This record gives sequence, C-alpha cells and structure tokens, in this order.
Amino acid sequence: MSVRVVLHSPSGSRSFLERGLLLLVMLIFLEGTVLTLGAASSPDISAQDNTGGHDHRGIAGSHDHTNYTYTKKAFPVLSLDYHHIQVPFEISLWVLLASLMKLGFHLIPRLSSIVPESCLLIVVGLLVGGLIKLAGEEVPPVLDSNLFFLCLLPPIILDAGYFLPIRPFMENIGTILMFAVVGTLWNAFFVGGLLYAVCQIEGTYLSQVELLPCLLFGSIISAVDPVAVLAVFEEIHINELLHILVFGESLLNDAVTVVLYHLFEEYSGAGEVTPMDVVLGVICFLIVSLGGIAVGAIYGILAAFTSRFTSHTRVIEPLFMFVYSYMAYLSAEMFHLSGIMALIACGAVMRPYVEANISHKSHTTVKYFLKMWSSVSETLIFIFLGVATVAGPHAWNWTFVSVTVILCLVSRVIGVVGLTFIINKFRIVKLTTKDQFIVAYGGLRGAIAFSLGYLLDKDLFPMRTMFLTAIITEIFFTVFVQGMTIKPLVDLLAVKKKQEAKRSINEEIHTQFLDHLLTGIEDICGHYGHHHWKDKLNRFNKKYIKKCLIAGERYKEPQLIAFYHKMEFKQAIELVESGGGVKLPSAVPSQVSMQNIQPKKLPPPVAERALPQFTKGREEEIRKILRSNLQKTRQRLRSYNRHTLVADPFEDGWNDFLLKKQRLIELEKKLLVQTAYSLKEGGLRMAAHVAKRCSFDLVKTSVLLGETMKCGKISFGSHAKTPPDIERTSTDNQTQISLTTRCSKLSFFLHINLA
Repeated sequence: MSVRVVLHSPSGSRSFLERGLLLLVMLIFLEGTVLTLGAASSPDISAQDNTGGHDHRGIAGSHDHTNYTYTKKAFPVLSLDYHHIQVPFEISLWVLLASLMKLGFHLIPRLSSIVPESCLLIVVGLLVGGLIKLAGEEVPPVLDSNLFFLCLLPPIILDAGYFLPIRPFMENIGTILMFAVVGTLWNAFFVGGLLYAVCQIEGTYLSQVELLPCLLFGSIISAVDPVAVLAVFEEIHINELLHILVFGESLLNDAVTVVLYHLFEEYSGAGEVTPMDVVLGVICFLIVSLGGIAVGAIYGILAAFTSRFTSHTRVIEPLFMFVYSYMAYLSAEMFHLSGIMALIACGAVMRPYVEANISHKSHTTVKYFLKMWSSVSETLIFIFLGVATVAGPHAWNWTFVSVTVILCLVSRVIGVVGLTFIINKFRIVKLTTKDQFIVAYGGLRGAIAFSLGYLLDKDLFPMRTMFLTAIITEIFFTVFVQGMTIKPLVDLLAVKKKQEAKRSINEEIHTQFLDHLLTGIEDICGHYGHHHWKDKLNRFNKKYIKKCLIAGERYKEPQLIAFYHKMEFKQAIELVESGGGVKLPSAVPSQVSMQNIQPKKLPPPVAERALPQFTKGREEEIRKILRSNLQKTRQRLRSYNRHTLVADPFEDGWNDFLLKKQRLIELEKKLLVQTAYSLKEGGLRMAAHVAKRCSFDLVKTSVLLGETMKCGKISFGSHAKTPPDIERTSTDNQTQISLTTRCSKLSFFLHINLA
C-alpha cells in the first residue's frame, strides 16, 4: 500500500537516485513473488518403478500414468537466471563504469588540469576493489594476462599504429632504436645486476634471490609502457619530437622485452647462461622484431588488396580492417613474435591504400570506432590495475621495493644522458638538456609489466609475489609522481609544446619541393642517404604496388592532387557541420534559371607557344643520354658525407705552391729595387754581385717550383678517382709558363746589366 502511495506522488519532487532506488525496491518485491511462484511450479518427479528399481523418466503427456505423478502448477510469469548471463552482464557493467568515470572526469575541468586521467582511474579501481572486499566477497582477478594481451592491449596499439605520424617517426628512427634497444638493455642489466648485489648484502634477508631471477625482473620493469605514455603525453600536449621519441621507444622496445623475458625465464631453472645462449638470444631478437614486422606487413597488404573489391559492399569495409589487424596480432603471438610490432606494421602499411579504396563513411567509422575502442580499453586497464592491487596477495620488502624504484630512476637518467651524448654527434637538430630531462622523466611503466610479472610460474620463481608488489609500486610511482608532476615541470622549463596547426597546400608543396631538392643533391654528390632511398621506395610504390592495391585509376593521381582533394573535402565537411553551408543553396541559382541564361561567347583562344614534339624513340634516346652522363658523373665523383669528411691530401702541397709563388714575386721586386739602387750609385761590382746572388736564388726557386708542379701533376694523374672539379693540371701549366717567361726576361735583363 505504501508503494502505491509513493507511485502517485508528483514526479518533479524527487531526484533520479530516488527513482532508481524505487525501481530496485519494486524489482525485489516482484522477484520475491516470482520466486515463490517459480518454486511452486517446479515439477515433482519422485516415483520410482517398484519392480526393477530403475528410474523411468518421461515427459508430460506420457501414456504411462502408473509410474509418474504430475502436479499442475502455476505458469512462471517472471524468473531469475543470473548465471546464464553473468559473464556478458559483468563485462557490460565494467564498460559502463569505465565510460561513466571517463565522462565524469571530463565534466570537471579543474580536476583534469591537476590530476591525470590515469591516476584517477587507478583510484577508482582501488575504491571498487575495496568495496568488494568490504562486502565480504572475493575480489575477482580482473587483470588476467590473457584478457590483457588478447583483448585490451590490441585496440590501443592498433589505434597508435594506424594513426602513427610516419614522417617524424622515420626521420627519428635511429634515435628511437637507440633508446628502445640499447636503452632497454642497459636498464635491464643495470637494474637486475645491482638488485642482485643489494640482495646479497647481509641483513636484507634476500640472499635466496639468484642472479637470473633478478635479471628477469629487471627486463620486466625496465620497459617503457605505451599505454601509460599515451595517457600522460596526450594530456600535456608535448611537442611532436619528444612525443614521437618516447612513444616510439615504448612501441619498439617490445621485441627486446619479449626476448629477454623468454631467455631469462628459460634459463632460470638451468641456473647458467652460456655464450651460445647469448648468440641465440641476439638471433631471437632479430627474428622476433623482423618477424613481427613481416607478419604485420603481410596482413596489411592483404587488407589493402581486399579493400580494392569492396566498392559494392561498403558496409563491411571497416570489418576487414579490424579482422586483418587482429589476425596479424594473433599470428605474431602464436609464433612468440612481437605482436605490438605486427600491429604497428599492419596499421602503417594498409592505411594509405585502404583510405584510397574505402568510402568516406567507412573511413569515419574506422576512425571513431578505433578511438572509442582504444579509449575504453585504456580506461579498463587502469581500473583493473587498481582492482588487482586490492586483490593481492602482496609480499612487502622495504629494501627490495625502495631499491627498485631508485634504480629504475637512476638507470633511466644515466641511459638517456649517455645515449643522447652519442646521438647528438649524428643529429642535425640536437637534443637539448630540457629534451633529455623530459625523455628521461617520461619513461612510465604500466600494465604490461604487471601482466608479464603475473605470468611468472610460482614454482620456478618463489619470489613472484614480492616481484609483483615491487612492480605495482614502480607503476604507481611513475604514474602518480612522475605523471602528475611532468605537466608543471614542462610549464616551468618552458618546453616547446605541440602547435595545433592544419596543414595547408602551401606547406605540402614546399615539403615535396625540399624532398626532391635534397634527393637531387644526394644524387649529384653520389651519397646514398635516406632521401635517396625514400625516393627509390616512392618510385617503386608508385610504379608497382599502387597498381595492385588501389582500385581504378586513382593510383595515377599525384600525391599533391590527392592531398588537395582530401583537404577540400575535409573543409567542406567542417563548413557543413559548423552551419556555414546552410545558406549555400540559396546563393546557387536553380537549374531552370541556369538553362534560361544564354551562354556568353568565349574569347578567341590565345595562341600558345608551340612546344617541340618528340617521338617516343627520340625521348627515349634523350633519357638514355642523360642517364648515361649522370651515371658517369656519379662513378667519377666520390661519395660525400658530412660525417666522413677527410682532409684533402693535396691541400698542403697546394698551400706550399702558393707560398713559394708569393716568395718568388717578393724576391723579384726586391731584386729590381736593389739593382736600380746599385746602378744609381754606380757600384757596378756590387750590382754584379747582387745580380749573381739573386740569379742563383731565382734559378733555385724556379727549379723547386718546377719540381713541385711536376710532383703535383704526377699525383693528380696517378690518382684515378680524384675528382677533377678543381682543374689544377691546366692551372699549373699556365702558371708554370707565365713564371718561366718572367724568369727568362729577368735573366736577360741581368745579362745586359752585367755585360
């Protein structure tokens, strides 16, 4: 009766929470009545055969009415079967919780400016796990390794790989590989080795920890996590260079982590690692990394080739992209290759060809579905991380945990500073001290390390619980301490931030112009740099690959024209979405009015300049001549590289020649002055003496000059591959003739005076 009274009260005087509680009370009330009905309507099959002792089971309406008793009960109007839908219902609740938390986080801008989203989500997970534990229930192991690696991680990596900025990534691939490979190896062995040394100290009660488990723990804790990096760096809007360096390192260090993890896990039971195992580990690293890239590239090409034939079934275009990408990840994981690198390669390879084949609606579907899927997965990972922390179990050791946190921070700083010192010797744009600080401070750890630690076998690693506790502590330190303080530090150090600027057609023209210009400079110098190989790859792609993977005649469209069409289409969509296109139809004349307008007479065409017409044979002949001449130039010239510049072997000889030439000119002037002075004073004997002395010096200098030129001529002639761009041979001949003429004139003048 009371429920009925509440129902008839005005709806405007109660909140949404009160309505929810009211609905819950009604469901419980109805459920209680339904449960009684359901219990009363259960069939009563209790009779047994008196003769044989066997159970004879039948259905309603059986012809044998002697062995069964059937009682007619009320038909169940509503029943409860939670176990039937338990798994999908709980998954939906977790997704709903994650989405509501993300929505609430962005509805409070003041909170989002202070606390990163990842920190808040971990706190929500801690609260949820605490409430479950306070309710007396067992906290479920939500962050299972299979769930994480097979369901939650692939959407995040696919989103990162599909929208990866290829140009800055490839321009900094050397620096990224140095941080990802050498830096991860340094962190793993530095942390693992020093942890083993600390464990052997008396009083730590960790002497039972061996070297290989410590190295395994170091390989787990040393890898930078891509999920944590994405969550933090996208909020601080760091500049593109630093973002691609840290995020690229987090993507490419997966192969190193996988190899070290399996290597130390395999040989922890054996207790030793031989030199042959080290060689096999290096080979395994190459197979894991290159194999993952090859698997991803193959599936990316298959996805692009399939999208060529989907023009009549646009609905399933996004499905092919998602399925091929997930198959690439699963295939790589099946062979213990790097699934992350497979997804990155698949997304980067298929994107340019798929976007040329699919419709704009399919492209929008792919874009927003990937963003939604990755965002939900990222939110669930941090919430599950908080729940798993409450679930435990934990084995706390102050020495091990504190030393782990300190060593991870110190090894990161030393590794970044040392590698940057080497990298800056080869970079044009140097990494400054501020950049090094951000790269070192942005090395965050995340759920990948926790999942790898969760996979450890308890029998082989009795210290697994302590390892997990240290991993969780390191994750919380990097996410909460470094993640919350990196944004104020970026503002304090005035680090350059990302500038949200749309690319224009002018920028695209200048970018392509500079690419062609640098390629031509490398071609003239005979240096095979990355611009040369990039141009070769683009030509091969345009000539062969685009014909096979892009439908119709779109593969012939120049890159600049394709970019212009894409930009125009995007601007038109933005104009319509902003409401600016509502007035467009009124400004456009109708089709009927256009038919009534008489077309104006076009002006007579201006005579264009007649261009010479060549036949195909003539064009091919001209190309052959140019190709052969350029090839001869390249074969004749030595390769130029700014990193391998050497001193000119003839530079010292040329300087000596110029010096002797200058001394000869000064000696000639001195001789003329002294001779004139001697004649003026009438000292004929002194003049003769001076003339003889100067003549002897002049002849000696002339001989030395001739020998120098001769040696220079022989050296230039014997050096077959010396570049003849400085034509010293002809210059030397002319100089020698000129000096010989002047010396002969001077000798004749002296001869006359002496006579």
